[in-house]
Amino acid sequence: MARQRLGQHFLSDAGWREKIARAIRVSPHGMRPPETAAPDYCWIEVGAGHGEMTEHLLKGGAPVIAVELDPSLLERLRKLGEKQTNLTVVWGDILQTDLAALACGRRMRIYGNLPYYITSPILHHFFVYADQIDEAHIVIQWEVAQRLTARPGSKLYGYLTVATQFYCQPEFTLRLPRGAFRPPPEVGSALVTLRFPGERAKLGIADERDFMEFVKGCFGQKRKTLSNNLRTLLTPEKVRGFLKELTLREDARAEQLSVAQFAALYQVISSARRAGGPDSRS
Repeated sequence: MARQRLGQHFLSDAGWREKIARAIRVSPHGMRPPETAAPDYCWIEVGAGHGEMTEHLLKGGAPVIAVELDPSLLERLRKLGEKQTNLTVVWGDILQTDLAALACGRRMRIYGNLPYYITSPILHHFFVYADQIDEAHIVIQWEVAQRLTARPGSKLYGYLTVATQFYCQPEFTLRLPRGAFRPPPEVGSALVTLRFPGERAKLGIADERDFMEFVKGCFGQKRKTLSNNLRTLLTPEKVRGFLKELTLREDARAEQLSVAQFAALYQVISSARRAGGPDSRS
């Protein structure tokens, strides 16, 4: 039985499980080329549930670490582990889990049917380990999938879009009907593939946490211009001047900037603040 408080919607339709398996290339009908040696990566499955997708992941031969928070589901997963030596079952909250420790030095590939109400925190948890992840395949709410893959100028383009595209390259893979799940969710769903690295590989941001805080501030009030949202850092006049230097509109809003443009604006504003001393707004 699904627990509503955990946001559980099990992928019960075998046909859709097979479509996902083919899309992420763990199905015998769409498998990756055979490994010539022992795989140097592992799969980490987020919210393994009843093992609906776990068995597909196991077929590739790579180690699979299935993380599940609901204790009532562990027995079935552990019985599967008794038959499959490459399966490790871990009880825990993915948000509190050290993914690098689970991987034990291997590269990571991630699959997860994510609880829709905590999709954003889980994604940010993945980004902590961005240097060790090759790809992640996530089933999420359809609208969130649109947000992750949105382009500048779209109404759905926001902070989560920029953060995601900074760390990885999101790609819409499949749209899933409500009937593929039990119980069916109230909203549509999609499979999105995240390929690492993203824009960060070529932007040279030294302090990524500070950059993300800067981007969050840019989206502070979406209807306001960047010069207004960033007035705690520099005067609106100075911000408009930097936007002009970067050949951007002086009245630009955050949703109009690409990830690279955010990075360029962050660099010039950070340099100006360092040069201006403690009170850089003067």
